[in-house]
Amino acid sequence: MKRQSLSPDEREEKMIEATRRLVAGEISEGDLLRILRRDVLGLTQNDYARLVGISRRTLSDMEGDKGNVSLAVMNRAFRPLGLKVCLMPRQPALVEKVMEKELENQKE
Repeated sequence: MKRQSLSPDEREEKMIEATRRLVAGEISEGDLLRILRRDVLGLTQNDYARLVGISRRTLSDMEGDKGNVSLAVMNRAFRPLGLKVCLMPRQPALVEKVMEKELENQKE
C-alpha cells in the first residue's frame, strides 16, 4: 500500500471524523482501526502488525470484528493512533449528555 501524503491537519481531520463515526455507532472499533491504519497512516496490515507487535492474523481479526483479543492487545493496536480502549455508554443519547457535561466542565 502506498503511503498517503496527508498534512497533519488532514490526518487530524480524518481521525476526528472516524472517531465521531465510532461514537455515533456508525462504525465498529474494527472499522475504526482499519480506516485509521489505511487512510491516516497508509500502512499495510503486515507493516502495522509489525509496528504494534501483534500478528497480522490478530490485526485482521480485530479489523473484521472477529476473534477475542485482550484489552492489552487492543490498546497496543490503538496506541500508535493516539487512542486507547475505554468504556462508553451504549445509548447515543447518554454519550451526547456525557460529552455536553465534559464541554461544560472545560468552560469552567
